[in-house]
Amino acid sequence: MPSPLEHAQQALSEGQSRLIDDYRPDYHLAPVAGWMNDPNGVVFFRGEYHVFYQHHPFDAKWGPMYWGHAKSADLVHWQHLPIALAPGDDFDRHGCFSGSAVVCGDTLALIYTGHTWLGEVGDERFIRQVQCLATSVDGIQFIKHGAVIEDAPQETIMHFRDPKVWQEDGHWYLIAGARLGDKPLLPLYRSIDLHTWEFLDYVSSGNEGDGYMWECPDLFRLNGRDVLLYSPQGMQPEGYERLNKYQTGYRIGRLDNEWHFTGGPFIELDNGHDFYAAQTLEAADGRRLVWAWLDMWESPMPSQAHHWCGMLGLPRELELQGDRLGVFPARELTALRQAPLPSIAPWGEPGSRWVPQVQGDRLEIHVHLDLLGCTEGHLGIALRCSADEQEQTLLYYDASLQRLVLDRSRSGAQVSGQRSVSIEPTQTQLHLRVFLDRSSIEVFEENGRFSFSSRLYPRPDSLGVKLLANGTGGRVAIPKAWPLDSGWL
Repeated sequence: MPSPLEHAQQALSEGQSRLIDDYRPDYHLAPVAGWMNDPNGVVFFRGEYHVFYQHHPFDAKWGPMYWGHAKSADLVHWQHLPIALAPGDDFDRHGCFSGSAVVCGDTLALIYTGHTWLGEVGDERFIRQVQCLATSVDGIQFIKHGAVIEDAPQETIMHFRDPKVWQEDGHWYLIAGARLGDKPLLPLYRSIDLHTWEFLDYVSSGNEGDGYMWECPDLFRLNGRDVLLYSPQGMQPEGYERLNKYQTGYRIGRLDNEWHFTGGPFIELDNGHDFYAAQTLEAADGRRLVWAWLDMWESPMPSQAHHWCGMLGLPRELELQGDRLGVFPARELTALRQAPLPSIAPWGEPGSRWVPQVQGDRLEIHVHLDLLGCTEGHLGIALRCSADEQEQTLLYYDASLQRLVLDRSRSGAQVSGQRSVSIEPTQTQLHLRVFLDRSSIEVFEENGRFSFSSRLYPRPDSLGVKLLANGTGGRVAIPKAWPLDSGWL
């Protein structure tokens, strides 16, 4: 009789034989087959980066959660490893839910939520969630140690998950998400050995309008300030903000000696359609890196018909910029660049212009928008354009709104909608880095002020690029562009 892990690996092999690659990314993390969602544990262990993720190997839809596993020596080239965790014990019978990974001496430790349905599967009124520990000496095979936090801080809390663990001042600390009725809470624990934990207090809790559950909390220090990163469920849209079903964002402030966090307003970390459950890692050189799920619950997922679903966004660097976080693609990603493509000189004639020198589905493109004199209309680029112009993804400055817009209304199968960020009236130049990878777009402002992350599902032959200028004034240029290599070993 095969073990649960062997059974899961066999399912992956069978699923891989049925894959269709039209939408599969070439340099982003995606599952071998089946389903992927949250990054679970991101950790640097014995000279390599390890990323674990929520995984259902038997189907391209969410199901009982396993922990998928991949590693990289350089943040660029990745290798799939055997599945790390499988559900089935009394404490995680129906799922090894999200958590984190830490290095304890010579051991790699996974701290995760064991999930059990107490009644009918899917009935969230009757669940049990406990925090569990598993360890490995080789970083591949893990031994479960069962539940190390059996009970939530209050008996009436059922939703209690997503432990993030870090070490500071000789102690281990653990922050988790919890829900009491419709009130979100963030309990904090402390340990000296990862096995026995004491509850300290609630770091923070939500008020009206803050949602009902804060998933995947992360608490870290950056340049002397404390940053609380979390993914709220239940916040309502307001204007151009919080348009996704759920969000990922942060508050910058201070954790006091009584374990209470006070800080500024909630700010979304990414302004695209698909970005959730972010988790950070302090790299060996001190940088704060972050990964997120490049999808969104209840969004179209056409790749499910291709026997896989889900991918992670590019690793990003976070920097403190006053009372906000700056977001940049990890500097290592320049290693993906192949021979540069021709630059495209500034252009601002009314209409659109094909750029045959720059085309493809795996590209890094630098886009320069000169907004001087742009007082009406749109100025920008169209990507993943089909020859018949029925498919295209638009990235443009809207002069009347004074916003940069990512428009998916013609981006291929099933997706739609716009996302945008405000551009200051005094800003006359916009420098953008755009990453395309088969079924995704990620846009970064050069100075880290914002990013867009969204899924696209165009036809494989929709590869064209156009410049757009249908208003008054302004010019658009592509000073640099590269085809990108595969990130898989």
